Amino acid sequence: MTLLTRRQALALLGATSAPLTMAQTPATPTPPATDADPFLWLEEVEGERALNWVREHNAASRKLLEAEPGFAQTRQSLQAILDSKERIPAVVRRGDWLYNFWRDEKNTRGLWRRTTLESFQQAEPAWDVVLDLDTLAHDEKENWVWGGAQLLGGSSTRCLISLSRGGADAKVVREFDLATRRFLADGFSLPEANSEVEWLNKNHLFVGTDFGPGALTDSGYPRVVKLWQRGTPLSAASTVYEGQKTDVAAFATVHPTPGFQRVVLGRSPDFYTNDIALWQDGKLLPIDKPLDAQLSFWKQHVLIKLRSDWALAGRTWPSGALLLGDAAAYLKGERQFTALFTPTATRSLDAYTTTDQQILLSVMDNVANRVVAWRQNAQGQWVERSIDTPFPGTLQVQALHDPQVAQDALAEHYLLSYVDFLTPDSLYLGNAATDRLVKIKSRPAFFDATGMKVEQHFATSRDGTRVPYFVIWPRNAKANGANPTLLYGYGGFEVSMQPWYSASWGQAWLAHGGVAVVANIRGGGEYGPAWHQAAVKANKQHSYDDFIAVAEDLVAREITVPKHLGIMGGSNGGLLMGAVLVQRPDLFNAVVCQVPLLDMKRFNKLLAGASWMAEYGNPDVPAEWAYISRYSPYQNVKVGVKYPKVFFVTSTRDDRVHPGHARKMAARMMAQGHDVLYYENIEGGHGSAANNAQLADRQALEFAFLWEQLGPMPQR
Repeated sequence: MTLLTRRQALALLGATSAPLTMAQTPATPTPPATDADPFLWLEEVEGERALNWVREHNAASRKLLEAEPGFAQTRQSLQAILDSKERIPAVVRRGDWLYNFWRDEKNTRGLWRRTTLESFQQAEPAWDVVLDLDTLAHDEKENWVWGGAQLLGGSSTRCLISLSRGGADAKVVREFDLATRRFLADGFSLPEANSEVEWLNKNHLFVGTDFGPGALTDSGYPRVVKLWQRGTPLSAASTVYEGQKTDVAAFATVHPTPGFQRVVLGRSPDFYTNDIALWQDGKLLPIDKPLDAQLSFWKQHVLIKLRSDWALAGRTWPSGALLLGDAAAYLKGERQFTALFTPTATRSLDAYTTTDQQILLSVMDNVANRVVAWRQNAQGQWVERSIDTPFPGTLQVQALHDPQVAQDALAEHYLLSYVDFLTPDSLYLGNAATDRLVKIKSRPAFFDATGMKVEQHFATSRDGTRVPYFVIWPRNAKANGANPTLLYGYGGFEVSMQPWYSASWGQAWLAHGGVAVVANIRGGGEYGPAWHQAAVKANKQHSYDDFIAVAEDLVAREITVPKHLGIMGGSNGGLLMGAVLVQRPDLFNAVVCQVPLLDMKRFNKLLAGASWMAEYGNPDVPAEWAYISRYSPYQNVKVGVKYPKVFFVTSTRDDRVHPGHARKMAARMMAQGHDVLYYENIEGGHGSAANNAQLADRQALEFAFLWEQLGPMPQR
C-alpha cells in the first residue's frame, strides 16, 4: 500500500481516470478548538458548520474561475478526452476472458465488461457487459462507484465485487455470479467497511474487516484475518491470524497455482515491512527473511526483492536487488540465489512479472524503461536477454498467463504498453517464447505535438545530489524567461514519476504555450529504494530541497521566472506544495495543492495517517516532531509573508487523506490575509472526483487558476 501510487498520481493529472483503491479508516473524533488551533472544527468532515464553510468558499472559487475566458470550452474538451472511446481499455486476464472497467459519456458510472483476446485485438472488440453500474445505482438508489472485482478463477463463475458510495475508500463487498449476472442473495456479503478479502476456495473466504472493538489497527486497517465458511454468519468465522494494534494491517495472500498452492498470512508493521508465515493444516510456519524485503512465490521458486543490503555467508546482496531461489530449499534454511537484477548508480528495478516459464523485468535507467527476460537453459542455468521495445519512455509489462488454465495457450504471452510525454499510449502483444512483439492498439493524439520536444536536465540540490527532471516544450517556445511553466512533483513512498501522455495537459496547457516540467525528486523510486530512503523521516527535507533546486534551475536556464512559474502536486505531493510554499514563496506565483497533507502535527490522528509514520515519523515523539515541525506547512505559514496565490482542492469523501488538512490550511491563510482559493468536491474520494464529469470540472478549475496567475487563459 502507498499513500498514492503512480497510477493514482496520474489520475490527479488526468492521464487516467482509474479509481483509487486503498481502504478507508473510521471517522476521527474532532477535538474542541483551542487558541493554538482555532480551526479544529473544520476536521468535522460532515459537520453543518464545516460544510457551510466549504459551500461558501466553493461558490466564491467557482464564481472567479468560471469567469476566466474559455473555461466552459476547456471543461467540455477535457471531458471529451476522459469520455473518449479511443482510449485503450486496461484489461486483466482471467480464464478465457479479458476483463475491463469502462466509463464514457453514456456510462458515467461505468461498465464492467469482458471480451476474448482475439476480439480485443480488433479495432472494435465485441464486449460482453457483465455489470452496468449506472443501472445498478438507479435500481438500488445508491451512488455506487466501482471498487474492483476478485474472481475465484478456474472453472468457477463466482466473484466478489466491491462498491463504494460516492468514491470513498470504504466499500461494500458482495458475491456475484458471472453465469447468471446476478448478486447472490445468500452469498458472501460485507457491509460498507474497511475490508480485505481473498478467496481460499469456493466455500471459504479469508476476510479482514471491522469485526468490532479491537479488529482494526491504529491506522484503521484490518488487524485480524478470519476464515469464513459459506453458509455461516460472519460472526462464526474463525480467526487464523492476528497482527498488532500498531501495525498498518494484517493480510492473507493465496497462491492458487495447481501443484504449488500456498497460503501466506502476515502483517505489515509499517509501510515498508512485512512479517509473513505459511498457513498449512491450520498452523503458521514463519518465513525467515529481511523484514523490509518483498518475498513472493512462483511455482517451485521464491523471488525476493530487497529494500536494504542483506549480508549472507560472507556475501552482501545489495538494496534494490531481485533474487531467485528454490522455494523448498529456502524454507529449509538454504540461501542460494541467482541475482536477476542488481542496481547501479542509474539503473533500478521498476517492476517484474512472470509468464509460465520466464521472468520479465522492467528496468529503469535514468527514468527510461527497458525490458529484460530470464529463463532457464537446457542445463538449468538462468540466462538473461534483452527484449527489443520502444524507447525512451515508460513501459509496463503484464503477463497473460493464468496458472489455473490447464495447458494455457497464453502461457508465454504478455501485454506491453509504451508511452511518453508526446506519444500516446500504444499496446503490444508479446510472446516471450519467440520475442515477437506486435502492436495491437494505439491511442490517437489528443493534441498536436508537432514542433514540441522533451528534454531531460539535472539540477543540483543543496547537498550536491543531481536531481533529474523533464521539460516538455510547446512549439516555438524559447528560453527567454517569459514562458508560463507548470512544475509537477510527488517525492514520496517510492513512487516514480515516469513519462506519461496527458491529453488534458496537452490540450489545456501545452497547446497554448505553457511549458510542463516533471521533477524526479528524492522520496520517489526513480533510482530504487535508496532514492526513496534518502528522503524519509529526518531526511524528508531532501524532497523539498530537490524540488526547490529544480525550480531554481528552470530560472537559471531562463526557461521561466518566478512570475510565470506555477507548481502542482497531490496527496504526498500536496504536502510538497505546502512545504515549498512556506519555504520559498519567492520562487512561485501559483500553487495547486490537491488532496494534501498539511497539518503534520495531527496527520497520524486523522483517518489513515497513522499508517504513514514510516514515511514521515511520529509527531507525538518529541525528537521526531523536532524535524517534522521544521517543514509542516500548517505550523509554518506566517502573517506578513508574501505567498504566491494558492488553490486548494480536496474532497469531502476522501477517507484516506482527511479534508481537514486543506480546510484548515486555507482557513488559516485566509485569516492571515493571504490570497487563497478553495474547492472541495462533496464526493469523489482521494481522487477528488467520482466520475469523468467531476474530474473534467476539477481540472478546468485548476487550469483556469493557472492561466489567471501565470498568463491569460487563451481565447477559443
